[in-house]
Amino acid sequence: MPQKLLEKVALVTGGTSGIGLATAKRFVAEGAYVFITGRRQTELDAAVKEIGENVTGVQSDASKLEDLDRLFATIKQEQGHLDVVFANAGVGELAPLGSITEEHFDKTFNTNVKGLLFTVQKALPLLPEGASIILNASITSIKGTPAFSVYSATKAAVRAFARNWTLDLKERKIRVNAVSPGVVPTPGFHLTGLSDEQLQESVDSQASTIPMGRVNTPDEIAKAVVFLASDDSSFVNGIELFVDGGMAQV
Repeated sequence: MPQKLLEKVALVTGGTSGIGLATAKRFVAEGAYVFITGRRQTELDAAVKEIGENVTGVQSDASKLEDLDRLFATIKQEQGHLDVVFANAGVGELAPLGSITEEHFDKTFNTNVKGLLFTVQKALPLLPEGASIILNASITSIKGTPAFSVYSATKAAVRAFARNWTLDLKERKIRVNAVSPGVVPTPGFHLTGLSDEQLQESVDSQASTIPMGRVNTPDEIAKAVVFLASDDSSFVNGIELFVDGGMAQV
């Protein structure tokens, strides 16, 4: 079968685990050269080794603009352009209303909103006409979740970005779409502050509410991102693609 991203250059932020790592693997398998980012060098090195070929890891925190400048300088020097941006890096911690701190708010918005915005904006000079931008949103933007209001608000902002940037970039024929996963157990789940037992109970409970009868896997999200990155979705623009087993749909 022909590779869907042959000779394309792609960026996956937050590419050291979970959805980001699964997507980077899929991109390489489809013929792309991939840059991945991560905040911790040890985990970044491990991910690069796991992917194996056609990959460069760049230590970068999406919330720090100087890190983003260094990231795109590296991409420009090594490849000269980008065809695909998957703005995936994000954080999420539980905090019910009444217990939300300024630190919690700033950390979540600085990564999920500010970081994503400037990742895309700083990528623009490297994007040719017809490039594809995919933003990682979430079903939490439309479906209430206890103690997750700040995270959910950031993902609603991400969805709004996709709609508006589709119009901002229409003259350059750059497509902007959002992918919204459902429940996807990843290492990021441990950032919620729950114990392993509590996490498993939460996953099992949510699985029972999903029409498919189970939770997502990172690779299922990755396959959807490949679709949005490739010419298979050449007339798909400005959408929110839910990959949630029907959880937020019925």
